[in-house]
Amino acid sequence: MENNLLPIKLSDLSKPSKAQLMLIAGPCVIENEKIVYQIAAELKSICAELGLPFVFKASFDKANRSSYNSYRGPGITEGLKILKALKEDLDIWVVSDIHSIEQVEPAAEVLDIIQIPAFLCRQTDLIVEAAKTGRIINVKKGQFLSPYEVVNIANKIKSVGNSNVLITERGSSFGYNNLVVDMRSIQIIQDELKLPVIFDATHSVQLPGAAGDSSSGKSIYAPTLAASAIAAGAFGLFMEVHPNPAQALSDGPNMIKLDKVETLLKRCKAIRKASIDNPL
Repeated sequence: MENNLLPIKLSDLSKPSKAQLMLIAGPCVIENEKIVYQIAAELKSICAELGLPFVFKASFDKANRSSYNSYRGPGITEGLKILKALKEDLDIWVVSDIHSIEQVEPAAEVLDIIQIPAFLCRQTDLIVEAAKTGRIINVKKGQFLSPYEVVNIANKIKSVGNSNVLITERGSSFGYNNLVVDMRSIQIIQDELKLPVIFDATHSVQLPGAAGDSSSGKSIYAPTLAASAIAAGAFGLFMEVHPNPAQALSDGPNMIKLDKVETLLKRCKAIRKASIDNPL
């Protein structure tokens, strides 16, 4: 894809300090075609205005929902059909998560970035098969891993000749039903392990399983963590957004309202520029 807002320069993957502030954002799950188009179009417009690379995110299947009765999405066939149409109509990159080896091949035909969920970040066969596609692989760092351990994940991807690795920090388990973010993790992964970091501002404020048959969250803290992560050196943000989080079919309590995104990105863009202009 030729695009003056190419989401990521592959040559900068090992030099994240030179990369622009990148946004990966969208609803948690594909609810219907109309709402994903609304969200994607608005996010594209905001990022174009601010000069930020943008990748649209939405899951075709939430295979790790707390309850069997929770909405999971339209499934891989219909979900990829929607994402493909969205990608072509709006001229944007798209990312979604996969949960099994069988999903790798069809997903790679549509997705620009293949995402590995946090709960599956140590599944060797899944990671290796995804890496063989040559796509950029974005791995959600498990809540149970130290930052130093992600080098093992990266090595699995690189073992098949794919060096296009992103690591998404999304907090660490802190007792039951709670996550905390150690901002040192960003510096460790980027400066010591030489792997570029995306920060997941919304899952980091999730309260896993706290609502009994679903997760809860504290979205009020997401902007603070996003700004802090950019100041700590993360070159990209991952955010789940929705026009009305209270009505979202998944992860509503930790989502950012769509009309709040532009203000937050302006803030983070200024922080990113200050960090690059005044390195420590």
